[in-house]
Amino acid sequence: MVKHNFRKLKIWKKSLELVFETYRITKTFSTDERYGLTSQLIRCSVSIPSNIAEGTSKNSDKHFKTFLETSLGSAFEWETQNIIARGLGYITNEKFNEL
Repeated sequence: MVKHNFRKLKIWKKSLELVFETYRITKTFSTDERYGLTSQLIRCSVSIPSNIAEGTSKNSDKHFKTFLETSLGSAFEWETQNIIARGLGYITNEKFNEL
């Protein structure tokens, strides 16, 4: 098995950008969403690069793949929450498509 250095993985770097953008976007949400949608979006966005990084520490490709699949699940969760945010008018169609 080849161990990966998560800091060199393009997908990890891109997922960090997603985290930073999520923090920027959710600052514009209603304060009523602080413990709801905002919290959920931030938590699942942070989960994406975190699971990629954790997966690189595993001793088998099978375990690494499991963490990548968990990360993908968080990405789908993040996308769903952005669909909700768009539906509630917190983000525009243009911003949604950019994300």
